[in-house]
Amino acid sequence: MTIKRRHFLKSSLAAGAAISLPAMAYGRVLGTNEKIRCAVIGLNGRGKDHIRGLGDNVVAYCDCDESILGQRADGKDVATFVDYRKLLEQKDIDAVSIATPNHQHSIMGIRAVMAGKHVYCEKPVSHNVWEGRQLTEAQKKYDRIIQCGTQSRSSPSLQEASAWVRGGALGKIQYAIGTCFKPRKSIGKLDSPLKLAKSVNYDMWCGPAEKRELYRPKLHYDWHWDFNTGNGDMGNQGIHQMDIARWFLGYDTISPRVLSIGGRLGYEDAADTPNTQTVIHDYPDAPLIFETRGLPKAKEFQAKVESKSPKYWDRNMDNYRGSKIGVIVQCENGYVVIPSYGSAKAFDNDGNEVQSWSSSGDHYANFLDAVASNDQSKLNAPIVEGHISSALCHTGGMSHQLGEQVALSDIESSLDSESDIFKESFDRLKQHLIANGVDVESGKALTLGADIKFDENSEQVLGNEKASHMMSRDYRAGYEVPSIAAKAAS
Repeated sequence: MTIKRRHFLKSSLAAGAAISLPAMAYGRVLGTNEKIRCAVIGLNGRGKDHIRGLGDNVVAYCDCDESILGQRADGKDVATFVDYRKLLEQKDIDAVSIATPNHQHSIMGIRAVMAGKHVYCEKPVSHNVWEGRQLTEAQKKYDRIIQCGTQSRSSPSLQEASAWVRGGALGKIQYAIGTCFKPRKSIGKLDSPLKLAKSVNYDMWCGPAEKRELYRPKLHYDWHWDFNTGNGDMGNQGIHQMDIARWFLGYDTISPRVLSIGGRLGYEDAADTPNTQTVIHDYPDAPLIFETRGLPKAKEFQAKVESKSPKYWDRNMDNYRGSKIGVIVQCENGYVVIPSYGSAKAFDNDGNEVQSWSSSGDHYANFLDAVASNDQSKLNAPIVEGHISSALCHTGGMSHQLGEQVALSDIESSLDSESDIFKESFDRLKQHLIANGVDVESGKALTLGADIKFDENSEQVLGNEKASHMMSRDYRAGYEVPSIAAKAAS
């Protein structure tokens, strides 16, 4: 049974309160120099880095795939859990780190703070805009530390560079372009549903998402390319660059308008998220444009990976002004290239380097420091920042999902009223696809997304009922994301 969120809220509000889970026994009060006892939830991908980063603070593992749980816990003195809800009942756990698929981030984070735990939550912090806002409100209501896993925020270099740019060192900021040019090959497609390993509790794995049969060859990781559980590469790798771009621009809300153009092109597989896309977040003073490319720079580089052949796409991705996976911030008197998580270079408009920064930070240590002192102000990536940047990825995905495949001429005509910078971005995308042998003229390739407008302060869609519904989702019974009433302004 699936419960519609709007009906769920209506019935709860009629009873005089927003949905909430029963508060469990609150977390321990930490003494000076006392070890912070952490649990890692989700152990297959990023969870391995969480285990490394949190070090000997980790005392418990949790994963609904018992095979992975057993592999990670083998030989280690840690408690193990299949069901994260049982983990949250443990009074001696101070904090949890969440490295599960995206569709579980918000519900686990909310339930964790309600149980008195502090939270380190992987990016994106949500699967849709509404549940990300609930997570930010839960942080306020239950007064727990929540760090978003956008580790660039802990880089002293990027802290200095963003302040330098926003301070006007290169004049007025004109726009930012984020790039996620990362090789993404076909994930394949099955003729019959995937047979899941007996070690996986699939109902628990699906959690809030629709429980579907899968036609991809792998359960793990490739959930990124299924809108039911993931958010494509813009919401996977690209969330880092989206966050950096918004940070440098200085915006603290979602954009008032979004438009996507793109598609899943160059091959056919079981996925439905774009591998080629340009999105404009049309902020009034300086727009944020985000470009995603999973194909190489030309079809000749799609050859099979061979040890003696350099012609494969991993080594031959596009590069825009020095950025493959990075950000370009253009100002009146120059621009900054941020090509990694911890470095940046500034140039004048003639291409002469005028400033550079290069150092990294420890994001896990920053989280532990904030928890030890119970001081929200110490966090480099507070949850509200993670929420807004995640929401930009979600709204770009919404535009694509609500769009239609149309002829190239129709797309180009629709861009007549757009800024030159977005027209140029689309032209780069078009030339990229042509170089990869994609028939962009056919009308069966590119999707022109819905032009969606928002009240950016209330995070509400304006005049588009379908888009408004997509700001949340229909949650499965027993896995509903709690609705947290916002605190009244003091």
